Amino acid sequence: MSPYSSHNSYDIKRRFIIKLGKALHQFGTPAYRLEAHLKSVAETMGLQGSFLVTPTSLTFVLWQPSIDANGNTDEQPLESTHIVRVKPGEIDLGSLARTNELVLQVQSTDMNLMQALQRLKEIQNKPNPYHRVLVALAYAASGGAFAMLMSSNWPTTLWATLLSLVVYFLVMRAEYSRRVADSLEPLVAMCTAFIAMGIATFESQLNVSVAVLSAIIIFVPGLSLTMALSELASRELVSGTTRLMDATMVLFKLYFGAVLGMALGALCWGQALHPLPEVMPFWTKWLGVLLLSVGLAVVFKVRKKDIVWGVIAGIIAYAASSLGSHYLGESLGPFIGAFAVGAYGNLYAHWTKSPASVVLLQGIVLLVPGSKTYISLNSLVLGESIVNVPNLGSQTFLIFMSLVAGLVFANVAIPPKSTL
Repeated sequence: MSPYSSHNSYDIKRRFIIKLGKALHQFGTPAYRLEAHLKSVAETMGLQGSFLVTPTSLTFVLWQPSIDANGNTDEQPLESTHIVRVKPGEIDLGSLARTNELVLQVQSTDMNLMQALQRLKEIQNKPNPYHRVLVALAYAASGGAFAMLMSSNWPTTLWATLLSLVVYFLVMRAEYSRRVADSLEPLVAMCTAFIAMGIATFESQLNVSVAVLSAIIIFVPGLSLTMALSELASRELVSGTTRLMDATMVLFKLYFGAVLGMALGALCWGQALHPLPEVMPFWTKWLGVLLLSVGLAVVFKVRKKDIVWGVIAGIIAYAASSLGSHYLGESLGPFIGAFAVGAYGNLYAHWTKSPASVVLLQGIVLLVPGSKTYISLNSLVLGESIVNVPNLGSQTFLIFMSLVAGLVFANVAIPPKSTL
């Protein structure tokens, strides 16, 4: 018997698809992937659907042709429209993978839709699988690792690691305070910049700008900007434009908070000295890649069995990008990295029957020029360069385009098994 007959009526199918769309949006699924996935799931249930997904709203139009006693299609099918306003989703790769498993179970008749609805509710309400101490260590590792990737010195790396703990404390406070949550981005930037200016009074080797950028790197919207451009490239104009503007405003809020924190710190502690650049050993960048990949796996709530796959994605992305940069230049090197990690993500989906996004996002984060966008903004507004990179603005734009093109070509070379 088909899993979509008997007690799996049209109403239950409709409820399941709407609930599925809300859940996947909550877990940070891009619009073009979510719309394609919902359409695919609806068709397997014998429904037709049209979907419009943006970061702040979801529109579902579903219909099922009715068959009369003579076997003819009714000209007035069962039809429903559902519109809901939602908050922008946050990346939760573990829940995304569990939801994908749930859909596969429904499609293979191992679970009826009433059971699936209950299971979907459990996934949405599932607490963070990692203890708060482990998440705090992940934030610290991510901040320190990024400072290594920025070729900073050891004192700056150490203080960036500790400042990341301040960021995590504010993130925890935001869970219990609406006022903190509403001003989280400028608040974390301001607090870390203010504290960093105080530290610089007794630590002459601290590069304040790099330490602040490394501490708040989790908030810098490089991934959101890349997703926005990917949606625009897929002709998802409404969602792509909305996400692009949202990411731009987050970047502005972070930058304003950092500038304000430094200004307040200068009033209290005096101006900070800019240490001479120091060349760190070559192996520190690879250590940074490893630490950042593991830290992001915890921050993105990746399932424990998928962490190794995600770390491999980060290593592939960085290695391929470095190799490409050597031969094609800094701007086009990320094209090779995005192509390699995109192909790896699609192969991972074939091997494990999990969404390619589970490993793809972890690899792309190491390639996105979110930090360079922040640095470009600093150069534009204040005329100060955090790092010495010529033509940084045009280079940042080319990197974004290279990432989008790399992912497109990867999907052509190895077609994705799943729409997620």
